[in-house]
Amino acid sequence: MIRRTATTAIPLTLLGAIAAAQTSELIILDYAGFENPAFHQSFVETHGTSPTFSFFGDEDEAFQKVRAGFRADLVHICGGSIARWTESGLIQPWDVSRIEAFDTLNADLIGKDIDPDAFYFVPTDWGSTAIAYNPELVSEEAVASLSVFHNPEFAGRLTIPDNVDDAWALAYLATGVTDWTDVTDEQFEAAAAWLRAAHPNLRTYWQDPSELAQLLATGEVLVAWAWNEVYPTMVEEGRPIAFQREPVEGSSVWLCGQVRMANAPGSEDKAYDYVNALLAPSSTIPLLEAGFGTANDAALMSQVDEEDLVASGLGAIDVPVFAQISVSNAARERHAEAFEMIKAGF
Repeated sequence: MIRRTATTAIPLTLLGAIAAAQTSELIILDYAGFENPAFHQSFVETHGTSPTFSFFGDEDEAFQKVRAGFRADLVHICGGSIARWTESGLIQPWDVSRIEAFDTLNADLIGKDIDPDAFYFVPTDWGSTAIAYNPELVSEEAVASLSVFHNPEFAGRLTIPDNVDDAWALAYLATGVTDWTDVTDEQFEAAAAWLRAAHPNLRTYWQDPSELAQLLATGEVLVAWAWNEVYPTMVEEGRPIAFQREPVEGSSVWLCGQVRMANAPGSEDKAYDYVNALLAPSSTIPLLEAGFGTANDAALMSQVDEEDLVASGLGAIDVPVFAQISVSNAARERHAEAFEMIKAGF
């Protein structure tokens, strides 16, 4: 079980300081929720405050925001769009000698053939996407396959993310594809057709985990393609929730991390301090309690057992796993354009 220590909580005096100020010398463009100071305790302890955070709904919004002139030091992106950001010229490589946990990063997340002079993306957190459902109203048999999203029995009470990568990971899995790095036109069209067929069944495309948790808690939605963080959150609240990561077709794993902007206006030293804080052992339990695995494999394995991982929706599974790794910018643009058309009913 998780071995909690006093370092997993930030003193109230520090929380008060955080509330009073954020440093303007480090601006991070991020998903809402990652501003939690427990995720970067050592940064707070060193600097007396958190970075300044600005938020986005999805990475397309973040990308366009930066291209339009918004200046940040770091942007929190996920695996599917690494190539897009790298090819854009908007980011600069990291100095791996300044990343304290570099040698203990999970090799499955960063790959084995790393060019230390072109390390543009520091993995910090990972999780899974699978079927969250209300076990009081939905049977295990009903969610044994991803075809549940086409099941007319649940029409109007289904949802998938308003997120290009998660939606296409679902559609590819459902049509028998477990790697999107080199799909054929036929595979792309089959996945698009699957999403198009699911569209009329959906109540909505959810945009953030709190919205999804509310939809599930009220019963408006019974079945969702969901990030694993929703599962422990709802369990803790005593809500009826189950997380099916082993439908016959498989489920997905995502990876996110930090990129460093080429025109970063703030402190380079603080940028490294922040990434080192995210990957520090003291951040492992706060991240896991929120549903995220740390990319620092040594820190994770020293503090967490399989039971903890299962409780967070991150345990080992015995079905195909779709890794939401980087795809070319052209492929991602193709996915994004088709997804927008499908959401519009075309």
